[in-house]
Amino acid sequence: METESSAPLYRVWGVDNVAYGPVELPALVSWIKAERVLRDSWIFDHAGAKWCKAAEIPELSSLFSRRPAPHRQDALPTDSIPPGCLRRIKILSGMDDAQLQSFANYMEAQQFKQFATVVRKGEHGDAMYLILEGELRAFTVINDKETTLATLGMGDFFGEISLLDQGPRSATVSANTDSLLLRISAASFDRLLKEAPALAALFLNSLSRFVGGRMRALTKKYEDSIHWARTAAGE
Repeated sequence: METESSAPLYRVWGVDNVAYGPVELPALVSWIKAERVLRDSWIFDHAGAKWCKAAEIPELSSLFSRRPAPHRQDALPTDSIPPGCLRRIKILSGMDDAQLQSFANYMEAQQFKQFATVVRKGEHGDAMYLILEGELRAFTVINDKETTLATLGMGDFFGEISLLDQGPRSATVSANTDSLLLRISAASFDRLLKEAPALAALFLNSLSRFVGGRMRALTKKYEDSIHWARTAAGE
């Protein structure tokens, strides 16, 4: 039920596709301090009757401008990760221990807290990510509403197209839970191609098989959507 308070009210669109609130400004500030609300979180301002990003609200912008981005930090050196753990990653499962240890030298381990944004749609992409622990969500915003594209878990990967063409990100990916990721930058991948071409070829071969599987699944999903649309239209 809406409160009759004259204080400004706000709603927060959560990563679980639920609008939380309404809350007054002090409660919203406390959520920001607790990192439940990030600078790119969508906020509905009842006074202005519109959705906007948290950092775009004048009363909140100063909170983000003076706060560092604490949600991401380096985790542990990748050479300390046992090969058995690296084999959790689907596209690395075909490598033996020696190959995994060598490949680890071209990755960077990073930790992301729950609700942290890993990549943003439209940003320049220059790396792909492998999920060693945790769960993430890929989504896009359509008509000011988030639409989940995929939920990614341990062993999955994303950003491979940006690694290869360094184009803009096609979706935003955020952490549903605290997550440990392995990042392969374009610079590291170029170094891999020069220093260990056989290992690079093994990785690319595995990557192409999984990407091919994704494309077939997307094609099937598209065909099914057309079929159901035509059935509903009575064609």
